[in-house]
Amino acid sequence: MNLRDLVTGTQFVVADQKNTMAKYSKTAQKKVEKTMRERKRGTLRSGSGKKVTSRKQAIAIGLSEARKRGAKVPKKAAKKSGRKTSGTTRRKTAKKRGR
Repeated sequence: MNLRDLVTGTQFVVADQKNTMAKYSKTAQKKVEKTMRERKRGTLRSGSGKKVTSRKQAIAIGLSEARKRGAKVPKKAAKKSGRKTSGTTRRKTAKKRGR
């Protein structure tokens, strides 16, 4: 805020108070809640049939199921590509110590 704004009485809009909508629908929230309960009980299984113990994996399964039902869920993040390497490869060699 500068002096000119104080004198003229210009109104400010705070950037933090944007009119934003919810990212996830109620259906998606319920689905994630259900999968988290299943994980806690030890009954949540992944696609391969193994028991899910990871909190993050349980959330991912819940969001995936919500997407399949058509609930409002943001798109999956794009996969990050592997390690970027330059055209030449470098080999690590052991340093030789002089005696």
